Amino acid sequence: MDDGVGATLREVRTRRKIDLESVEAAIKIRVRYLRAIENEEWELLPGDAYARGFVRTYANFLGLDGTRLADEYRRGSGVPRPAERLPRVEAGRPPRGQRAPWWPRVPGWVSAVAVSAVLIAILIAIGLAGGGGSGGPAQSAPKIGIGQAVAVSAPGEGGAAGGAQTLTLLARAEVWVCLLDAGGKRLVNGQILGAEREAGPFRSGSFTVALGNGEVAITVDGKQANIPESSSPVGYAIGADGKLREIPEGERPTCT
Repeated sequence: MDDGVGATLREVRTRRKIDLESVEAAIKIRVRYLRAIENEEWELLPGDAYARGFVRTYANFLGLDGTRLADEYRRGSGVPRPAERLPRVEAGRPPRGQRAPWWPRVPGWVSAVAVSAVLIAILIAIGLAGGGGSGGPAQSAPKIGIGQAVAVSAPGEGGAAGGAQTLTLLARAEVWVCLLDAGGKRLVNGQILGAEREAGPFRSGSFTVALGNGEVAITVDGKQANIPESSSPVGYAIGADGKLREIPEGERPTCT
């Protein structure tokens, strides 16, 4: 960025005669990050999600419009919003690099009749195959509701009954999340959750999570964990007992 965010924040802070140490004590963002923001040295910040959160928090502390300045940073640095990263595909046209299907279009009722005939044939075949068995009642597969999250634990993860725990995240404000299960599988792969958005439930014997800030509620087995609010990045390990242990910056997952 050539001008704007950093210079604005530094000018307002200087005019109000506030030093960086006082800002750090108030909003819990380290001095080195505050100085990088004022100098617009964005490469010194942990990432774009952190940078937007830091700019918004710093600006709000100074009485400025934090959301506007965070958007100004995003536009100036060329960082897209999360939804803007999704490819756009026009309806009725195949994606680039794929050829249109060779078969002709048929009326909808013809397709419906064909599908029905296939389903009836499958049901008859299943009935005939089941008729030669022991005669006991067939066991139906478990039903999965729409939108229900299903987690499969690898051996040794505590996936057996009574060994796994359920975790849910609820963002109180926009927050970057990297969540791993006991086997290191990425459950939330460095994504940004918008305010009031929920992720989960997830099941595993333990979890490791890194957050862009503390604006998130963590619920383990129906009990909400008590974590302090923070505008700086934080990380936690959730053990088999469901308790949270804060982990230092160098040991937090990065999802990179």
